Amino acid sequence: MLSPLEATPLRLRCDVAGSIMRGMNTASKLLAAMRRNSLDWQIAQLQTIAKQHGIGWRHDGGSHCVFVRADGKTLPVPSRRPIKPIYVKKFVDLVDGA
Repeated sequence: MLSPLEATPLRLRCDVAGSIMRGMNTASKLLAAMRRNSLDWQIAQLQTIAKQHGIGWRHDGGSHCVFVRADGKTLPVPSRRPIKPIYVKKFVDLVDGA
């Protein structure tokens, strides 16, 4: 006779664990990490978060990437790497709607 653990299909156990992990996408994980540590971020990571949150940006090859929220609020961020922590903090505030 099989024990209750052995009788439970492996697929079911993986699906339950997988659904917990699927609740957070890459942009959400990046934003959470950005809130914890504002050092060593790149413009492409900010653009990933902006795309997920419906924030537009323009970066026409200049020295700055300008993020534009739907209400018209803008945030220019210098494109050099790594981005200074003050710009990361301001970006998180822009995403949060502050």
